[in-house]
Amino acid sequence: MIPLPVTEGGRHPDSYGVRVFTAQIIVSGEALVDLVADPDGRYRAVPGGSPANVAVGLARLGAPTQLLARLGTGAFGQVVRDHLVANGVGLDHAVDTADLTTLAVVSLDGEGRAAYDFYAEGTADWGWRPDELPASLPAETLALVTGSIAVAREPGAAALVELIRRERSRGAVSVVLDPNLRPSLLAPHDVVRRQWNELVALADVVKVSDEDLAWLAPELPVASLAADWARRGPALVVVTRGAAGAIGVTSGGTTVDVPTPEVEVADTVGAGDAFTAGLVDSLRLDGLLGGAARDRLATLADAPLRAILDRAALVAAMTCERPGADPPTASALTARVSSK
Repeated sequence: MIPLPVTEGGRHPDSYGVRVFTAQIIVSGEALVDLVADPDGRYRAVPGGSPANVAVGLARLGAPTQLLARLGTGAFGQVVRDHLVANGVGLDHAVDTADLTTLAVVSLDGEGRAAYDFYAEGTADWGWRPDELPASLPAETLALVTGSIAVAREPGAAALVELIRRERSRGAVSVVLDPNLRPSLLAPHDVVRRQWNELVALADVVKVSDEDLAWLAPELPVASLAADWARRGPALVVVTRGAAGAIGVTSGGTTVDVPTPEVEVADTVGAGDAFTAGLVDSLRLDGLLGGAARDRLATLADAPLRAILDRAALVAAMTCERPGADPPTASALTARVSSK
């Protein structure tokens, strides 16, 4: 895969190129602040939110990326904005709002797995109005990447889902979805399950964790549900299973199972988001994003699909080596691959 240049302005210093490249990835959803406890009991404000993490991961890998988000104008909102700009994420489609920034208090277990307590009532991320969203995405857009809480939590979810529905109907971009569920912030289980059954049918690519699948449909084996989803509309469904690796299933019938690279784990914060970034970037580099590429993606053979998932898994594993959601740059990833 050949790295493509990135857009000018706010470019991460370790990403590829300096000239403008017109293909864009637009990520939509929440951009919040994680409050992370230090050993002395104090809390640090760390920019987070699954879609924002994905956008940063993509930009660090050299993908021209824009974040479609509602950003608070207060101090926490500025922390988020500064982080995004410093990492090369474009904010042309972001909306400024006086609403407060969502806060997530992060706690880690003995294995570095994160749990979250949210302060999210009436905050910026969920307040989307139809007039705040673009009437159409730029012609150069290859993919709309979204999911997580913002597409399921009202009052703003309906507007984002309508955007997804419209873009899938137009057929020019790839719709990439990652549930990344946070049940404490969502509607009752049966409502969320119905929402995601509808959303899956609108997607070209779904990346989902085994934990999310088990919550959505505990009565079904993970592999069976992934195959079922691949028959409902997506060209590709990818299931991540933590240390057990990932499974990829295409609607054309290709199934691959890749391992998780062995690394020294600091924590797993942002690992799933890093996998999504690595997956989308790999599809971009292989020319498998955009409506015109959908049939090729659906019929992808074993070897290229395996290479795509291996790269995404390595991006996630490298993120686990450092505390917090700190995904690798393109050069760091290249160096790791070259050292093998």
